[in-house]
Amino acid sequence: MTGEPARVRQMWHLLEPLHAVLYYAPEAFEEAAALGYGTEERWSSYFAWRAAPLGAVDAPEVVRAFHSFAPAMVDRYVPAVWAAAGPDAVLAARLRAVDRSYRALFGDRVEGPQFAEAAALARSAAEATTPGVLGALGPANSALPWPDAPHLTLWHAATVLREHRGDGHIAALAGAGLDPVESLVSFAAVGAARPEVFASRGWGEEEWGAARRRLQERGLLAADGTATEAGRELRAKVELRTDEEAAAPWRALGDEGRERLVELLGEPWLEVIGSGVLPGENTLGIGKV
Repeated sequence: MTGEPARVRQMWHLLEPLHAVLYYAPEAFEEAAALGYGTEERWSSYFAWRAAPLGAVDAPEVVRAFHSFAPAMVDRYVPAVWAAAGPDAVLAARLRAVDRSYRALFGDRVEGPQFAEAAALARSAAEATTPGVLGALGPANSALPWPDAPHLTLWHAATVLREHRGDGHIAALAGAGLDPVESLVSFAAVGAARPEVFASRGWGEEEWGAARRRLQERGLLAADGTATEAGRELRAKVELRTDEEAAAPWRALGDEGRERLVELLGEPWLEVIGSGVLPGENTLGIGKV
């Protein structure tokens, strides 16, 4: 892949780990515990952290916005998460969590000129998203006030951009005729991650198997669960449309600004990846698609 889609996807690969520390860093779990969430597993805090920009939404709204989670799994956590802490308290706590996590990862450099420059560039890109055009999570995060500290500005910009991209990805999946569980089965089939990794989304064996059969009937999946040529082509079209839907912020920033941001993010990206905070295999296909 070359040209603009490749550049757009590169920015996702660079920014996603900087966003995702919220869901895995020990400092984030400490902030979640202080709110009253259990930390023996990550899902109660995950649903709270990610859904809080939407307000105290109910389970069906989260199912629609998050797309890939089984409704039964969402029901276990939403709306119960709002009984522990309301969205405003969660939003304040997630910035504290990111502040502490970034300081643990990057030290005093969060106060330095490189973070300030990266934050300004990323914010310029994030402010060029198109709220309300697609989905819910992009606009909801765009509507939040910008933090003052540069490292928090950088994280918030990464969040706006990844949720904007995610909204476009959901639209691309729908356009390809893939329902939520079919989206995961087809993604596993092209090698994005092992099917066992996608079990974290809560779909049972019967639901996964039924989705496999539906994709096989469409000629998208082989008997061994791998994608056929048609299946690979369909997923490639989904990813390309996702890149196209996510391109506007990077066009607005321009090639010079984007290339400078790539340069600035290289070292923090390596440090996050090398820290061991994030899982080595994920459901997003980072580094695989």
